[in-house]
Amino acid sequence: MLLQGKVAIVTGGGRGIGRAIARRFAAEGAAVLVAARTESEIRGVVAEIEQDGGRAAYVTGDVSREADCAHLVSVAENRLGGVNILVNNAGDYGPVKPVEEIAPEEWDRVVAAHLRGAFLLTRLVLPGMYARGAGVILNISSLSAKSAFPWSAAYASAKAGLLALTRVTAAESARRGIRVNAICPGPVTETKMSKELGMAIGARLGVTPEAETAQFLETILQGRGQTADEIAAAAAFLASDQASAITGQSLNVDGGAAFY
Repeated sequence: MLLQGKVAIVTGGGRGIGRAIARRFAAEGAAVLVAARTESEIRGVVAEIEQDGGRAAYVTGDVSREADCAHLVSVAENRLGGVNILVNNAGDYGPVKPVEEIAPEEWDRVVAAHLRGAFLLTRLVLPGMYARGAGVILNISSLSAKSAFPWSAAYASAKAGLLALTRVTAAESARRGIRVNAICPGPVTETKMSKELGMAIGARLGVTPEAETAQFLETILQGRGQTADEIAAAAAFLASDQASAITGQSLNVDGGAAFY
């Protein structure tokens, strides 16, 4: 197993990509602390992991709050052990509006959920990783960080900020045994966020969500969306020793969308 004996934190782990990553990491031998704001969802993910013979725990919290992040890391360390892997996946797509219509509080909420949360958790886990001389941080960014899509300024800016945080943290920590990378998924059409986004964009365009999604998928080289399990497989690889020479990178798992 790729992650045998490791302890991982996965934020936004109650559904979608986060759930898939948590389950994949547990299947690869990691003990997983699953975190999100909705207790029923993360409790369900932990139950799934335990039913499959894995080891997991959960914590509710808002990663944009410093106290919640400190509590999350403390629970992981006390219940599972020193944190070897951090996956910053929590997020909020936010307003589907042009820039001039976005309220400052909407902007701040989205940036806090993605970028502030990743920063807070990164700074909390790094000292322990430095002490052990090893660790992996994986930031879940987005195709939106690299390609321009209308009505996504807050989300795209936050996700692009994650790429900068990835590069700088990698540069600072590489000689101390830490690897920091990012994944940029394309549209994972099975997720709640993707479905809600399709509805919002469809409404603005005056088309059905199904038509909007089908039109967008035609812009992808493979002609289809990605699955949460495909993102999780890439995450497991990057978190494992098989990726020991990879740091400071952003991997597109997008079916060729950015290339096409």
